[in-house]
Amino acid sequence: MSSLLEQLIEAFRILPGVGQKTAQRMAYHVLEREREGGRRLAAVLADAVERVGHCERCRDFSEAPVCATCASQARDRHQLCVVESPADRLAIEQATGYRGLYFVLQGRLSPLDGIGPREIGLDRLAQRLAEGEVHELIVATNPTVEGEATAHYLAQIARQHSVRPSRLAHGVPLGGELEYVDRGTLSHAFGSRSEME
Repeated sequence: MSSLLEQLIEAFRILPGVGQKTAQRMAYHVLEREREGGRRLAAVLADAVERVGHCERCRDFSEAPVCATCASQARDRHQLCVVESPADRLAIEQATGYRGLYFVLQGRLSPLDGIGPREIGLDRLAQRLAEGEVHELIVATNPTVEGEATAHYLAQIARQHSVRPSRLAHGVPLGGELEYVDRGTLSHAFGSRSEME
């Protein structure tokens, strides 16, 4: 195998979930059937890596200093939803009718990995809450150990700035059957039950 082909295969392996065989299939596909698509991919990838940065307000991906969501006057500036990643922000935006603003952590607290409050922008979040515009901080971190620790820390920051923290509900999925729900999820859902209206 040529060293350039080996380099191409290794380059594809940086993508999440792409192992040796998948990377090899991708490389062969581009070289055998999609050379023009490969050129386009390379050009767009190079352009995106150079031009896409982070929004100064919410830390989401953006080509401009302030993203379209933060710049929109139609958004509710009293609600701020905190998510771990841009993919989480997109999921909420597509699945709900939420019309507030976001703050993207770009990670979660993980002291063992050297990720503390500064690395996920909590100093910038505190500054934003200190401005007094936000009334509710919606914590939408993932229900993992690190996500829960991050949620607890976020709630403390919100209370320090007289902002009401709220947390996304976790529990039994819609359409799920109790016998198939894992014990941890079922226990959390049972303990977090609420009064029916």
